[in-house]
Amino acid sequence: MFTGIIQAIGQVKNKVTHDKGAIFTFSSSIFDFSTIDIGNSIAVNGVCLTVIEVENENFTADISQETLNFSILGNLLIDDEINLEKAIKFNQGIDGHLVSGHVDGRGQVIDKTIEGESTRFKINAPQSLVKYIARKGSITVNGVSLTVNSIKANVFDINIVPHTLTVTTLGQLKVSDSVNLEVDIIAKYLEQLITK
Repeated sequence: MFTGIIQAIGQVKNKVTHDKGAIFTFSSSIFDFSTIDIGNSIAVNGVCLTVIEVENENFTADISQETLNFSILGNLLIDDEINLEKAIKFNQGIDGHLVSGHVDGRGQVIDKTIEGESTRFKINAPQSLVKYIARKGSITVNGVSLTVNSIKANVFDINIVPHTLTVTTLGQLKVSDSVNLEVDIIAKYLEQLITK
């Protein structure tokens, strides 16, 4: 589990594709690798990945073809920047919201507007996710825990403050870019409970 509070920006250092997926190596000079071991989980742009190798300021993960198809990780190129977060420990506080690291689908940025020092994004969500997105509810975009300002049809908007724009890759997003979306896990469980 994660919180959606990004701990560092990293980069894609290496990418090797094979018939069942790909092996990625990610690097970061500011991410704390001191407590990372093989088998630990790290969220990369909101996707929970298992560490298969860690050395100095790098870690490597084996990514299935399913994950590459369902998320934006398959679009990443060498030197692209990514959001990084370690899995939470249950004795620590949660500043964002509970995030599983299992991406529910891809969204697309359809508008980006500067409003004072903040930036407002409008994101087109898959129709299948709309029922889980609520005004003032939580959503994860590329691993970042955010509050939904409003939703109309299948478009929701979020307002991102300068700090978040600085410490994540969201400030780099452009109109037409694809993003990883994870809806609030509580909403999904509630639906399952009331429909059974």
